Amino acid sequence: MQKKLHIRKGDTVQIIAGDSKGQQGKVLMVEKSKDRAIVEGVNMVSKHSKPNTKNPQGGIIRKEAPVHISNLMVIDGTGKPGRTGKRVDAKTEKLVRYSKKTGEVIK
Repeated sequence: MQKKLHIRKGDTVQIIAGDSKGQQGKVLMVEKSKDRAIVEGVNMVSKHSKPNTKNPQGGIIRKEAPVHISNLMVIDGTGKPGRTGKRVDAKTEKLVRYSKKTGEVIK
């Protein structure tokens, strides 16, 4: 069975809990099996790497770590975070996500 999540790749989200609380960014990847998402520029960790062919210098690499999706909230068209819901669109008769605060459809 496929999981349905309120977060999708490409969404702009705000972190609502944890060390990165209040930061905003774009979702780069969603791991449905682990309920986690990688957000651009948020939850940065340092990874030490040995020299290799890809990185001949080696050293410390800063990269994004996954964040649990329960700690993310989608930012709607007004630029503020809000809860999302799902409903059937009257024109296309397809299931769409919408902002519960404003009622507009989230693309």
